[in-house]
Amino acid sequence: MQQPRDKIRIKNIELGNNCPLGLILGPCMLESYDLIKQVASYLKDHLEMPFIFKASFDKANRSSIETFRGPGIDQGLEYLQKLKDELNISVTTDIHLPEHAQRVAQVCDIIQIPAFLARQTDLIIEAAKTNLPIHVKKGQFMAPQDMEHVMKKILSTGNDQIIFTDRGTSFGYHNLVNDFRSIPIMKKFCTATCYDVTHSGQMPGQGKQSGGERAYMSPLALASVAAGSDIIFLETHPNPEQAKSDSKTQLNMKDAPTFINKLYNLKRFLLKQQFALQT
Repeated sequence: MQQPRDKIRIKNIELGNNCPLGLILGPCMLESYDLIKQVASYLKDHLEMPFIFKASFDKANRSSIETFRGPGIDQGLEYLQKLKDELNISVTTDIHLPEHAQRVAQVCDIIQIPAFLARQTDLIIEAAKTNLPIHVKKGQFMAPQDMEHVMKKILSTGNDQIIFTDRGTSFGYHNLVNDFRSIPIMKKFCTATCYDVTHSGQMPGQGKQSGGERAYMSPLALASVAAGSDIIFLETHPNPEQAKSDSKTQLNMKDAPTFINKLYNLKRFLLKQQFALQT
């Protein structure tokens, strides 16, 4: 049977086993073009390593009908294309409907499938048919072993560029926990494993919006890298408390470089140790 490829290359970024730590960064939502330009420019100016920029055009799984969902696909893709052209960076976003796939593929370098939709066969198949790398977040309700079935759905289209993310597992009604065994388990079924720092810190179902515990993001992220994560997914915002989504778990943009450098250096150290043991 066909297997996922060993590495994914997007411009000057390699993602996969034995690669430097990959980074998917940006605000949760495309609140405005000025905001995403501010975030992306700051990250590009203050990070020494390349990253893939992420923001959502539609948060279709918001807790409440009263909360802002985003600008929609037309405006959202226009924002992402403009940002990509102006800053010469790679971009990604998530899709919720099969008909989104081909449109998003005209702009984005990776297509993301949200955790709540990780078992939606038609959505995954249409995304995979674009032949772009497919990034699927493991559902909070799924065991990591279940991602083998997601792998087979993607491979059935001939697409072998697969990223799987751990973003916590439901523990009771309003809490998530991380079982870091998920990372080496999912590594069997994908090209690259990713850890979602932001959403693993959520406390879902806190009234009209999810709560969260930003204070634990650093130890969780470090543990994920130690467990073998190839990529870190992190949402960051100039003023998290004023963000229109994930206000409790987005990291302040100005704190992001120091936070990321710690993770990047740990990954570099672990790769050197691994290389030394092999020689």
